[in-house]
Amino acid sequence: MRKLLILIPLLIISSCDDSTEHLALGTLERDRIAHVATTNEVVVALPVKPGSLVFKGDLIVQLDNTQQKAHLAKAEAELAKAQASLDKLHNGARPEEVAAATAKVSGSRATLLESESKYIRTKNLSQKSLASKANLDLALANRDASRANLQSAIENLLVLTNGTRDEDLRFGQANVDSAIASLASERKRLDDLTITATRDGILDNLPWNLGERVTMGSPLAIVLAGKSPFARVYIPEPYRIKLHLGDELEVRVDGLEESIMGKLRWISTEPAFTPYYALNQEERARLMYLAEIQLPDSSSDLANGVPAQVVLP
Repeated sequence: MRKLLILIPLLIISSCDDSTEHLALGTLERDRIAHVATTNEVVVALPVKPGSLVFKGDLIVQLDNTQQKAHLAKAEAELAKAQASLDKLHNGARPEEVAAATAKVSGSRATLLESESKYIRTKNLSQKSLASKANLDLALANRDASRANLQSAIENLLVLTNGTRDEDLRFGQANVDSAIASLASERKRLDDLTITATRDGILDNLPWNLGERVTMGSPLAIVLAGKSPFARVYIPEPYRIKLHLGDELEVRVDGLEESIMGKLRWISTEPAFTPYYALNQEERARLMYLAEIQLPDSSSDLANGVPAQVVLP
């Protein structure tokens, strides 16, 4: 009698296990793409209505770009100025500048000859006591100043004729490179004011209205990417080893009479605790693996958040 009482529950459990399907519970989802504002500007155009299909490159939101265009024009002018300075360094002095410096050398040399002659005459007169010591000192000072002026004129001419130093060329090139980087940054800021879809999908939400000034970092548009949703479900630990990427699995969606065959596109390598909506009395202590089963393109009309079940092998 005691053995019979033990066998009866075992037979009941065995019959239940054979007849019960093993399901992974979850919901239908799409990749959620949030296009975020990079600056505080006014919304000037919303060409697409929420719920519409969008394709990669379609304009979704346009922010006011008047000020940013001015910044871009300034960056372009700074680049032109830096490039002109570098070209000037490469080209060197103009022929007119070299000619003027050469003439200055000639003039300084003539002045020096005159100063030396005057100094010699004053020295001779001083030796004969016909010129004062002060006049001699003044003539000597004028001669030394004329020599210094001649040397300065010669050095200025050499600066023009010897060409630009390599350090100056590198400095000029660095200024050009810096201006190019600044221009690229300003262009990127300008492009960021034109919000375009980065993937095909459905425009789910436009949080800001036309004419509002957005807050930097806030979402401007939410796009649900992909032609069809995928089922995000939790796989119980005993079934993890049986599943491989690409496996075809039966997906049941609430409200549909027929099942849909989908492909396993991703499954987590690390387990997690069972989510509350996937719990039952027998599975509360089991670990789960989050997985995604991609549905075919024919399921594009299915909405997000609808409960779904995947039949496990």
